[in-house]
Amino acid sequence: MGDHRRGASIRHITLAAFTRTRGVDHLHSIAMFPSLNNARIVFALLAGLSLTACGEARTTAATVGVALPAPSAAAPAPRAAPPLVAAARAQIGVTRHYDPAYVRLGYPGGDVPEDRGVCTDVVIRAFRAQGLDLQRSIHEDMRGNFDAYPRSWGMRGPDRNIDHRRVPNQMRWFERQGWTVPISTRVESYLAGDIVAWKLQDSGLLHIGIVSDRRSAEGAPLILHNIGAGTREEDLLFRHSIIGHYRPVLP
Repeated sequence: MGDHRRGASIRHITLAAFTRTRGVDHLHSIAMFPSLNNARIVFALLAGLSLTACGEARTTAATVGVALPAPSAAAPAPRAAPPLVAAARAQIGVTRHYDPAYVRLGYPGGDVPEDRGVCTDVVIRAFRAQGLDLQRSIHEDMRGNFDAYPRSWGMRGPDRNIDHRRVPNQMRWFERQGWTVPISTRVESYLAGDIVAWKLQDSGLLHIGIVSDRRSAEGAPLILHNIGAGTREEDLLFRHSIIGHYRPVLP
């Protein structure tokens, strides 16, 4: 009976030491009482440790009230730019010069060298990437409706080399497609892919560009355009008088 009670006491002390430390100290505790029964206890406890460690960690955390973090969700992929915006942005670094020279073009699909152009060429090239050839569309509309277009250049008929490259003609064609939307001073009124036309403050010349999906530090949509140094993406929207606002509807 004395040996049996002593063994029970040893087992109790060994188990308490193991439970309290959860570390290598349990080996030292057992070494203090090297009996066969104690060895069996050690092997049983070690065998169960690897199977229950993760479960014990979760139980312990829950018991003391520690909130476990939820599995992290994958970060959402960046939203792709609207196709018209992407096509205009692709011109940055390619069209590096502003060149308003009159050039005889092929038809349809005619273009000046891609390293140069004017503001309207940014729009023309972006639409052409979507399958809409403004050279052909404006020329065909002007052939049948010449009187509906501005007569600012003293022309007696359409010219497929230059008509689509003039801001007033682009504006009129957009109007005739039903793309006009109200001019506003509110940034939320301008959506990525909209077309905006301006009268420049200093020169009084007309200008046109495409609204970007990116914004300035002040929150205004940037504009993709060529105002003199090639195609760029800049904070221009409210810096000049807006005279036209259009929202393309493409097939």
